[in-house]
Order: sequence, then C-alpha cells, then structure tokens
Amino acid sequence: MKQKTKKAASKRFRVSAGGIIHRRRAHQAHFNSRETGQQGRAKRPNIPTHQADQGRIMELLPYSKR
Repeated sequence: MKQKTKKAASKRFRVSAGGIIHRRRAHQAHFNSRETGQQGRAKRPNIPTHQADQGRIMELLPYSKR
C-alpha cells in the first residue's frame, strides 16, 4: 500500500536539492506593516530546520528527495 504524505507538513516544509529541510520563520502571518523594513527583510529568507527535528519531518514526507 502506498504511504500518504501529511499535507500540513508538505505545506510548511520544503526539501532543497541538497536534502536540507527549510521552514518559514515565525511571526510572518499578519501585522507586518507596523514593522520596520529591516525587520521585514530579516524574516524573509527561509531557514533550515534543527537537526533533531529532521527525522520526524521526513517521516511525514515519505516521497521527498532525501
């Protein structure tokens, strides 16, 4: 039987070509217009997940390239 991908995890995490799992920074949903430009730019890039969490995330994404 085929494994199912957890859709919530697939929307939150991306696996790069090198196998690194990236996530979005926190506090980006709303109320961003009151922040300074420097704060907004600092939150823009995605960051890699912690090494301890990567195994659990990969269980949720069985068909990702890793």
